[in-house]
Parts: sequence; structure tokens; C-alpha cells
Amino acid sequence: MRETRRVVRAVRVLGACAAALTLALAAPGAARAADGVLFIDRAAIHDPSGCYPLGDFVPSEVANFTDGTAFLWSGPHCDGRVTGSVLPGQLVRPAPGMSLFIL
Repeated sequence: MRETRRVVRAVRVLGACAAALTLALAAPGAARAADGVLFIDRAAIHDPSGCYPLGDFVPSEVANFTDGTAFLWSGPHCDGRVTGSVLPGQLVRPAPGMSLFIL
């Protein structure tokens, strides 16, 4: 009986170590912003990163001069669903009430 407890304890310790290793390897790398300039309604955002709301009542104009792809969301706070993308060098006029996310 005492031997069984040792085996169970060893399995638990190994399981905890394996879980910790898995979490350590799965953790994302350092956050990085896109290099370049993103224009939203002609306002320049240098090295953008994160979520940006677009116009509420009129279509915005988005010009992506970064090295990253920006994703358009159907909701105002990068919520809802992805409805499109803005590739580097592309200019788009998304529908009002949307938002844009870029890394």
C-alpha cells in the first residue's frame, strides 16, 4: 500500500511538471507592434498595435502602410466577427460602426 502511494505521488509530481512545461512553451512571445504607419481617416498611427474603432456614422478610410495585416471586425470594440482584412499597402473604406485590429 505504501508503495502505491509513492507511485501515485510521483505520477502527480511528473504530471504537474509536464503541465508547467507545456504552459511555459505555449506562452506567447514578446508583444510586437506592426512596423510602419496606419492611417485611419488620415490620422497617422505610427507602429500601431491593438484595436481601433472606426467611424460610427460614415465610412472610415483606412490605409495600411505597415508590415502587418489589419483585420476588420463587425463590432465597434474588435468584437463580433472578422469581416475582412487590410493588407500592407491597401486602402479600404469599411462600413460604419466597425473596428480594426492590428499587431
